[in-house]
Amino acid sequence: MPKALGGKSQVWQVIEVIAGPLSILFEKSWRTGELLEDWRKASVTPVFKKGKKEDLGNYRLVSLTSIPGKMMGWLVLGVISKHMEEQKAISSQHGLTKRKSCLTNLIAFYDGMTGWIDEGRACPP
Repeated sequence: MPKALGGKSQVWQVIEVIAGPLSILFEKSWRTGELLEDWRKASVTPVFKKGKKEDLGNYRLVSLTSIPGKMMGWLVLGVISKHMEEQKAISSQHGLTKRKSCLTNLIAFYDGMTGWIDEGRACPP
């Protein structure tokens, strides 16, 4: 049935076919702590940016890794990030942290400094 008539797209059909086997591989990898060798391999290709092609500085390296390997990496990162956030292991980290940025870091610093000034632990400029 065509997608317009309520049918599933080809992408969803593929997802349904591979979801089961992938979840089995992810679970096995998670339990054993080992990642399939093909998932660890990357194909690194230099891509020309601009300027003279003879200048190696005018290329950037692009690393192509396997989609299942990336997905496993995202899952592991998610679990580690959630654990660190719940345990408040790194409360002062702002860069590369969800819902935090340079602005939240600046606000936290300002808040800390004004608190010290109020307590007499720091002198205003």
